[in-house]
Amino acid sequence: MPAAEPPNPEHLDAARAALIRVETAVNRAVLGQRRVVREVIVALAAAGHVLLEGLPGMGKTLLVRALAQALGGRFARIQFTPDLMPSDITGHAIFDMKSERFHIRRGPIFCNVLLGDEINRAPAKTQAAMLEAMQEQQVTIEGESIALAPPFLVLATQNPIEQEGTYPLPLAQLDRFLIKAAIDYPSAADELRIVRTITAGAVGDALDVSAVETVMDPAGVLAVQAAAATLTLDDAVLDYAIRLVRATRDWQGLDAGAGTRAAIALVRAARGHALLAGQGGFVTPDDVKAMAPAVLRHRVRLDAEREIEGYRADDVLGELLAAVEAPRA
Repeated sequence: MPAAEPPNPEHLDAARAALIRVETAVNRAVLGQRRVVREVIVALAAAGHVLLEGLPGMGKTLLVRALAQALGGRFARIQFTPDLMPSDITGHAIFDMKSERFHIRRGPIFCNVLLGDEINRAPAKTQAAMLEAMQEQQVTIEGESIALAPPFLVLATQNPIEQEGTYPLPLAQLDRFLIKAAIDYPSAADELRIVRTITAGAVGDALDVSAVETVMDPAGVLAVQAAAATLTLDDAVLDYAIRLVRATRDWQGLDAGAGTRAAIALVRAARGHALLAGQGGFVTPDDVKAMAPAVLRHRVRLDAEREIEGYRADDVLGELLAAVEAPRA
């Protein structure tokens, strides 16, 4: 294989500045969730999809709307329900009586940023309609494959507590998400600031993203993603990422480990993290370690004993990260 071109410092600086502008714009609307916002921005740089998990009222939909506003392009939202059909997502063919021909009516999935709200509320057949689009960037309707215009980013939400009337995402579906970002309760100071800001002169509780400026366009997103892909990855760092993933397969407390796609996702996420950190065009073990929980938490499964004891995937992954030695040079 030909040697990869070295990263261009000017391109990297421009890409990092663009990502910081997006992050700053989103943080104007989404208060108290800076870690989650940063993980989403990293996924954007790595051209990966995001699963947002959190209790109702934690700002998941607001975050996606704010990101879409900052990026420009076309935004679409799908509210997943038990009666949602695959054609409601992808589109369908309709017969035009005038021309006596079938025409493709495209569904909401033909966009740049797609919000899949409460994705686990739809049955498996409907969830599967997302697989082709997320993995192959295309949709097949009536035997015709139609490419999705890049960039294409799916941000899906789900509630981790309420399970009545839900259809848990299978591992094959979860594996298509680059990261799973867990939204937790804000601190007391942040919650006070959120309530004060939102209730100041406002009527109702509608999502307000008016403070978010459009700071990037689809072409800019593609340029950032191309820049992130050029970051230098030393063989020792690559080996570290692979060792972390392989360790999940026989780690005590895990019933199922992560596959090879997890190693690929970890490298991509580490490159996005390194670009946003602005550390000279190379990926460090710290970048891999920082993104490992978000990349692996939805790709592993706890054994029955750990689940009964109340462990979370992050608890076991924390033990794993502490035990697997990172390269020192």
